[in-house]
Amino acid sequence: MLRWTVTFLIIALVAAIFGFGGIAAGAAAIAKVLFFIFLVLFVLSLVFGASIFKR
Repeated sequence: MLRWTVTFLIIALVAAIFGFGGIAAGAAAIAKVLFFIFLVLFVLSLVFGASIFKR
């Protein structure tokens, strides 16, 4: 999922450089959503992964 975030971030940067503001904003929004989903899943895996080893 982090790979998709970086991909959309690069697409947003390239689109912004070439002046495609709408595409850049859309790709940046997708990258932001994917990053926060990744962050939530990462924290959940840390919390529930740690609870498995406490048994």
